[in-house]
Amino acid sequence: MRATGRGPAQARDTHAAVEVERGRPAEADADTMNFAGQHKELGRAEAIAADAPTVEPGEPAADPKPKRSMKGRYAWIGTIASLVIFAVSLFVLWRLVETVTWGELHAAFTAATPGQLGLAFLFVAVSYLFLTCYDALALRQLQIKVPYRTTALASFTSYAVSFTLGFPLLTAGTIRYWIYSGRGLSAAKIAALTVIAGFTFWLGMGVVLGLSLIAEAGQLAGLTFTSIRLNQGVGLAALLSVVAYLAWVSLKRRSVRVKSWRLELPGASVSLSQMVVGIGDVCAAAATLYVLLPAGTSIGFTTFVAIYVLAAMLGIASNAPGGLGVFEATILLALSSLPRDQVLGSLLLFRVCYYLVPFVIALLMLGGYEVLKRVRRRTEGT
Repeated sequence: MRATGRGPAQARDTHAAVEVERGRPAEADADTMNFAGQHKELGRAEAIAADAPTVEPGEPAADPKPKRSMKGRYAWIGTIASLVIFAVSLFVLWRLVETVTWGELHAAFTAATPGQLGLAFLFVAVSYLFLTCYDALALRQLQIKVPYRTTALASFTSYAVSFTLGFPLLTAGTIRYWIYSGRGLSAAKIAALTVIAGFTFWLGMGVVLGLSLIAEAGQLAGLTFTSIRLNQGVGLAALLSVVAYLAWVSLKRRSVRVKSWRLELPGASVSLSQMVVGIGDVCAAAATLYVLLPAGTSIGFTTFVAIYVLAAMLGIASNAPGGLGVFEATILLALSSLPRDQVLGSLLLFRVCYYLVPFVIALLMLGGYEVLKRVRRRTEGT
């Protein structure tokens, strides 16, 4: 939810903004993680080119005088919208759970069987495995060779920490910079990697949302208080958006430019791989919560996936860490036919399995990585 919520043709243009750096890998910040400094370095990458500004033939030079864009002028609207979504969701969540007693919640929380917990952790592992593919595909697009063990470490720890603490540009960006900089990646390349990984997430979300809304339009209409035609229309629009994007990047090389920073978008082959990886990640994450729901749940998995995706998207829009509060309120509303205390217990277990446990593991892995790096540095020094 991620936000939570996740996401993830090789570059051939001679003007590509992201190139493989030659030479020995740069060392990460000496003897310290220096999170604050690394975040500033990563933030500056958004305003510079990968190596130097490039101007396409026949393209006028950029105006040196900065102009206040419309986006910057109305940026406060997005902030207000996020706060409104978060505040309304907290109010709805409070109204939904105010009748649930601590005794009922404790009973629901501890009612999960070992089989349910085993399946939940299995799907957690599958979801995070797909998340490592987000970075792997991005590195492939950028034509950068990094050992998979490094990619897996950077991807897993950055997502596990950002899912729990929120502020992904700060948390995930800092961890990625700390690990990948030791492999010779500049801040600009890491910023490009993050953007491409985001495309993976949204391609997967779009396909899963579209298919589930169309396939289960009738049942979802009763659960979400909408109409069948509305669900089918939204689902069709989501699928058409994904198809249009795939067609757009298939016709020729496409790129995005922010001031002097230019990024070539993945072509058709990489985009299709991103879509498959994104679908796998979203379905595995949804399955984690689905197997923790109360026994006798009559809602099919396809229907539940649509509810999960809608809840995750609202959580992302709220900018709350992991969609906290917003995600739970949406799920409780959609599953109002089930015992409220049991659903809330399942949601708490989901938070533990999908967020808290990976977060603790990520911290241990980062600590071990730092210790090994210092030991290796001292050994090479002698």
